[in-house]
Amino acid sequence: MATAPDRLLRRLEWKLGRRLDGRLQGAYRTVWHGTGIDFTDLREYTPEDDVRHIDWNVTARLDEPHVRQYTEDREMTAWFVIDRSASMRFGREAGKESVATELAIGLARLVARGGNRVGAILFDNVSQQVIPPRGGRDQILRIARELTSPPKQPADKNTTDLAAMLRLAANVTRRRRSLIFVMSDFIGDPGWDRSLAMLTHRHEVVVIRVVDPSELELPDLGLILVEDAETGETVLVDTSDPLLRGRLADQVSAREDTLAEGMRTAGVRPHRVTTDQDLLAVLIDMVRRSGR
Repeated sequence: MATAPDRLLRRLEWKLGRRLDGRLQGAYRTVWHGTGIDFTDLREYTPEDDVRHIDWNVTARLDEPHVRQYTEDREMTAWFVIDRSASMRFGREAGKESVATELAIGLARLVARGGNRVGAILFDNVSQQVIPPRGGRDQILRIARELTSPPKQPADKNTTDLAAMLRLAANVTRRRRSLIFVMSDFIGDPGWDRSLAMLTHRHEVVVIRVVDPSELELPDLGLILVEDAETGETVLVDTSDPLLRGRLADQVSAREDTLAEGMRTAGVRPHRVTTDQDLLAVLIDMVRRSGR
C-alpha cells in the first residue's frame, strides 16, 4: 500500500508531467564558472580562488596573477533549505508549511529528473536535519517523508533565528557550488541579510517566501483571539476597528520594505508565494522566469 509521501509524489509527478514536460526539453548549461572543461574567460586572482587555476603565462605577461574560468559541469547539486518553525504552520488549508512541502517536492523532482543530486536542510530553533544530496526517486521520497512527518520535538517559543539557518546552509554546502532553494516566511530575528549575502556569494540562490494573505491584509472578522505562533502570546483584538486596521497596515508596509531592502542587500530577487495560489502555476512561472 502506497504511503502518504508516495501518493503526494505521484500526484505531483502526474501534474508536472502534463504541464511542464514541453518546457524542460533540451540540454542546458549552468550559469556558474568553476571546475568544468570548457574555458570561458580570464580574471584577476582573488584569495578565495584555487591556485591550480592560475594561468602562469598570462600572470607573467601582465605582472598580476590571473585565473582561468571554466563552465561548470552540467551535473548539478541542489539543496532545499526549509524553515520548519512554528510560524510556518499558520495559514489556510494546511498552512504555509504544506505549501513549502509541495513546492520543495515538485522542484526536487524536476531537478532530479536530469540526473542531478538533491539534498535538504530542515531547520527550526530546536532541531536541524541535514539530508545529504543523492539522485533518484527514492531520495525525493525520503525528503517527502521527512517533510510530511510531524516535528519530533515541541516547537520553540522564541522567534526563528533565520541567520543561523542560513549559516548552517553555508557550512553544509561549502565544498561544492550548488543551486540552493531557501523556503521560509522570513518571520524571525533580524540580521539574516548578511548570512544570505554570504550564501549568494558562492551559490546560485532562489528565495521562495511563503506567506498567507491574512498576513498582508487583516480580514474583518470582528472580535478574535490571536496567538503568536512563534512565542505563544495571545491577545484579543477587534479586527473591525479602523484604527487597528490602519496601524497594522502601516506595520505590514514597514515589514515588507525591510524585507525588500534585506533581499536587495543580499543580491536576491525573491519569489513570493501565497497559500491561496495554484502551486502548479507557481512552478510553471518559476521555470519560465528562470529560463531552465
